[in-house]
Amino acid sequence: MNINKNKTIIKNSKDKIKWYILDAGKYKLGRLTTKIVYILKNKNKIDYLPYQEGNSHIIIINSKKVQTTGKKNKQKTYKKHSGRPGGLKTEVFEKLQNRLPNRIIEHALKGMLPKNSLGRKLFKKVKIYPDQDHPHKSQNPLEINID
Repeated sequence: MNINKNKTIIKNSKDKIKWYILDAGKYKLGRLTTKIVYILKNKNKIDYLPYQEGNSHIIIINSKKVQTTGKKNKQKTYKKHSGRPGGLKTEVFEKLQNRLPNRIIEHALKGMLPKNSLGRKLFKKVKIYPDQDHPHKSQNPLEINID
């Protein structure tokens, strides 16, 4: 009796690529990013496998209007380092939102995605825009409502 218990399941998904659109101005940062990662990792499908990427692409509009709870807009800091002595730069959420609004959502998403090649592939499937305008109208994206 030859039973192969330790076989990796590889499902060839014949689904076409689905595009979703989210308005970041309506939601809090944490709720928005958790929903995006949930869809990107394909957890909303029946054939979810943690090591396979899905066929979902997400468009985020109005990133400059994203909200936070409490006093995070005045207290939360984002840090980057040049690698040289004394090269640490810190910036408050409010100033970063005015200067580079997409960076806030990108930073939150990268923190929630897996830290491997799958996470990098999934991150490429997210398109973030600071305003209403986006060049993906021909993909007919579906509006997502977070409840």
